[in-house]
Amino acid sequence: MPEYITPEGHKALVEEYDFLFRSERPEVTRQVSRAAAMGDRSENAEYIYGKKRLREIDRRMRYLQKRLEGVQVIDPAEFQGPVIRFGAFVLVEDETGEENTYRIVGRDEIDAKKGQISYHSPIGRALVGKQEGDTVKLKTPTGAKVLEVVEVRYA
Repeated sequence: MPEYITPEGHKALVEEYDFLFRSERPEVTRQVSRAAAMGDRSENAEYIYGKKRLREIDRRMRYLQKRLEGVQVIDPAEFQGPVIRFGAFVLVEDETGEENTYRIVGRDEIDAKKGQISYHSPIGRALVGKQEGDTVKLKTPTGAKVLEVVEVRYA
């Protein structure tokens, strides 16, 4: 099953990769070269830290490259209607009357503070395919929870 991502999420991954490739890695490489020129590398903290930082950057770049190759960009602007799909903004109300807005996104875009949840998460899986007016039952660590889908929109 392909991993989905919104155009905004894809752009963020590409920008991070470009920043690491064009700015961060060359700067750290220069720092390591300067530190290596100072002599004894075994006790040179700047050299040791720089090499460690280069490994971290390279690891992150490999991860981003693999993610970018393995994701399928889905533009939620192409969707409409009351059915919850990838990229939807969903307004739900729980049994106490508290309302929350969630956006169904890919795992690289999760941000709980912004209400962005993965379509793989328990809430995401429960919401996908439902529509306005439906109720969703969830099992949470604090017990069962019932959510009513109030509104579905694609922005």
